[in-house]
Amino acid sequence: MATQPVDFRKGMNGLAAYVKANFELDPYSGALFVFRSKGGDRIKVLQWDDAGLALVHKRFAAKGIPWPPKVGARLALTRLQFEALFEGLDWRRIVPAREVTPKLL
Repeated sequence: MATQPVDFRKGMNGLAAYVKANFELDPYSGALFVFRSKGGDRIKVLQWDDAGLALVHKRFAAKGIPWPPKVGARLALTRLQFEALFEGLDWRRIVPAREVTPKLL
């Protein structure tokens, strides 16, 4: 996820170039790249799926989607955190499960 808002006039090619230039990552890797608008009420999700580049644009009905601080360039989310964000939920409350080591008796 880009922590800094991006210009939402950018399309898929502009956002792919943004990923290369600002994150030094491959936008054709199959990873999801999430971008937020200045107002914080919209996101764009960019993904390569072996058939082509896809761009999803979502506008949230409710304001107040929690965003990370605007420090650094990017933040990695787990799949569950992304799904919570996409649903407009507080993705920060989703924490990775701890690995439990069984105790031997």
